[in-house]
Amino acid sequence: MKILMTACFAMLTLTTVSAQTPTFARGADVSWCTEMENDGKKFYNDEGTETELMALLRQTGLNAIRLRVWVNPENEYGPWCDKADVLAKAKRVKAQGMALMIDFHYSDRFTDPGQQNKPAAWKGLTMEQLKTAVANHTTDVLSALKAEGIEPQWVQVGNETRPGMIFDEGKIDWNKSGAAAWSGYIALSNAGYDAVKSILPNAKVIVHIDKGPDDNAWFFTAFKQYGGKFDIIGLSHYPDWTNWSSDNTKTANNITTLGNKFNVPVMIVETGYSAWDGARAANVMKDLFSKTQNLAACAGIFYWEPEVYGSWKPAIYNTWGWEAYSNGAFTSEGKPSAAIKAFRDETSSVPTIGHEQATAPTQWFDLQGRQLNAPTKGVVIRQQGNTTTKVALP
Repeated sequence: MKILMTACFAMLTLTTVSAQTPTFARGADVSWCTEMENDGKKFYNDEGTETELMALLRQTGLNAIRLRVWVNPENEYGPWCDKADVLAKAKRVKAQGMALMIDFHYSDRFTDPGQQNKPAAWKGLTMEQLKTAVANHTTDVLSALKAEGIEPQWVQVGNETRPGMIFDEGKIDWNKSGAAAWSGYIALSNAGYDAVKSILPNAKVIVHIDKGPDDNAWFFTAFKQYGGKFDIIGLSHYPDWTNWSSDNTKTANNITTLGNKFNVPVMIVETGYSAWDGARAANVMKDLFSKTQNLAACAGIFYWEPEVYGSWKPAIYNTWGWEAYSNGAFTSEGKPSAAIKAFRDETSSVPTIGHEQATAPTQWFDLQGRQLNAPTKGVVIRQQGNTTTKVALP
């Protein structure tokens, strides 16, 4: 057993526990998970066993998690996605050896092309004071993570910032031309970039916009020309219900174009598809992977909030008049659906064995070295005589 445990932990260090940057990130943004759990929602593996969400996603085949962070969400949303909540979730990510992306919204609530609201505490600040506030907030959150031994591989400075960020000072002003139109946005974005590097010099900083299928070269051409800094281009890509294959193809082509033009990796940091037709959603995700995972420029794909199932929605949505999120990738029983299972790494070097071998006389252990009783699914350690190997059960 001592030899087995040594072998298990050696493998664990190399492939499971160490949160190294994956060659290709297969991730998910599950920032709602603590709020869902507080509302009594639970998550289950295929056999119906309640399983901690990060462990479940790791078992499903994901290798990375994205977490959003707001400044003072209690002002507008509730006690979720603030520094403390992000830290609690990040510890769970670390425990599974998964890579981590932190997504700074620089707001007290969601930001996107339609809303880039300034945090309440930052109202009335001058541009110089706003730059300091961005830097301080960024370093505060990242320092708290680093103090716990958690060093995110990627950090977004702003979320879907096509129109700019932190309005009105950071809004791209199309009434002006050239650098003047972009100056506020780039100044605030660069304040975030520099703050990230001051705490995590090796982290890759992402500038993120929406509309993956569109030609976005113009945006990053101007952003870079006028002094904007970025290490990775991030895209949102939500395929059309009908024209999803065409949208996937366009996004894949754009990834190659952007990667070649700017000589940086490109990531789909948000994707999703309606859960109304689970089989269709799985086909959409499989098609997306088939068109992107082998592209030299593509560094990964993150599903946005796959853990949502049933009719759950945040309590604040009732106040805002919003409907429940419909692009979750879990079944109504709280189990991973075929759509999120499309994120499994089918090119892994881990051999897959059939059920006839799985039931042969042997000893089985999980990747933490804990003995299992006749497992039927997932990646496990198998001991047969003096031979110890890591295998995947279908």
